[in-house]
Amino acid sequence: MTTSPQPWSQRFESALHPAIARFNASIGFDIRLIEYDLTGSQAHARMLGKTGIIPAAEAEQLVAGLEQIRQEYRRGEFQPGIDAEDVHFAVERRLTELIGDVGKKLHTGRSRNDQVGTDTRLYLREQVRLIQDQLRQWQRTLLDLAEPHIETLIPGYTHLQRAQPLSLAHHLLAYVEMAQRDWQRLDQLYERVNVSPLGSGALAGTTFPIDRHYSAELLNFGGVYRNSLDGVSDRDFAIEFLCAASLIMVHLSRLAEEVILWASEEFAFVKLTDSCATGSSIMPQKKNPDVPELVRGKTGRVFGHLQGMLVLMKGLPLAYNKDLQEDKEALFDGVDTVSACLEAMTILMAEGLTFRGDRLAVAVESDFANATDVADYLAGKGIPFREAYNLVGQVVKTCLAQGKILKELSLEEWQALHPKFDADIYAAIAPRQVVAARNSFGGTGFEQVRQAIAVARQAIS
Repeated sequence: MTTSPQPWSQRFESALHPAIARFNASIGFDIRLIEYDLTGSQAHARMLGKTGIIPAAEAEQLVAGLEQIRQEYRRGEFQPGIDAEDVHFAVERRLTELIGDVGKKLHTGRSRNDQVGTDTRLYLREQVRLIQDQLRQWQRTLLDLAEPHIETLIPGYTHLQRAQPLSLAHHLLAYVEMAQRDWQRLDQLYERVNVSPLGSGALAGTTFPIDRHYSAELLNFGGVYRNSLDGVSDRDFAIEFLCAASLIMVHLSRLAEEVILWASEEFAFVKLTDSCATGSSIMPQKKNPDVPELVRGKTGRVFGHLQGMLVLMKGLPLAYNKDLQEDKEALFDGVDTVSACLEAMTILMAEGLTFRGDRLAVAVESDFANATDVADYLAGKGIPFREAYNLVGQVVKTCLAQGKILKELSLEEWQALHPKFDADIYAAIAPRQVVAARNSFGGTGFEQVRQAIAVARQAIS
């Protein structure tokens, strides 16, 4: 069994083996680039006409034919199969069917190597902006959730041990800050994606008098690659995107893990709504946090794509190698996964859970998270902090022996521990006061949190 003759050259006397043709083909996934391929090809055709490499009338024929293919694709009428090998040949073949031999002039002065690089950059440039928009919506959702919870208290943890109480809004604002860095990283990345390799040819440029700056201008690129070898072989931008995507997933996964903990019976800080939870096939009482669990799981998938791309690139000699065909599925899935996880987590936090104020109030009242404030209290009365710190350690030890927490000690017991203790110790260690007092810049004090929300809203508006 043989396939149709090979499309790229008369150099070959026979067709590819069918299994090798399937193995070699990328049309199954790079068809996703078709709109970008058509746009890039139209710019290339206009450049050919402007420079006189082909007659202006023929350039217009090429542009019109490419637009017809776009409309056919959108209507579902153009669906190339494996015999096309890739999206570039599929388009060129259909163009020739539509407008005849003029269609064969489209590839003048370019290679598939710079063509696919252009298509991929056009695609990723658009996706970066869309993900930035999602990050902004994610931040707005977190801010909307935080605002009514400025004075809601939640235990803060270090080493997953109770540390100090926090404003719940302050906790959520930490993720707003992470998302801001994610947005900034993508913004910086956009500049490096927005560079045109078109006209680099296969690796060495071309003998035709092309105008690379003109075609780049038509495609709204910010500049062109200065080195043709680099232009066709660079995939730094794809690796950088997957690195930025991995950090987005790290941040989503950290909050996902917290939601999973908060939704457990052991914490019970949140209640999941029916719209964002599933049940068990055998245990009817269960309500499972599938959304955050999936986000946590999909994080490893994006990490894998980043690792795969790094390994893919590390040993490639200049310039283009067929290995680079493997960049697209990783990049496409990385984009899809990050986008889907941002959407799911945004919905989860907007309508998929409610905080249980009763449980949170009990949690912040029933531990030693105010121990540092006892030390601060003594330091405020002139006791050196380290001495106060050691004394409070003894206080906690005494309480544990008696089965008490700090607020349950009598004034006489406090004063027996140190004469500097007075009746105002109870107000000083009340959870609400503990939080309100931490009014240093960036702290969890209520006034600081109000200001932080206002600043964040201004920053993302």
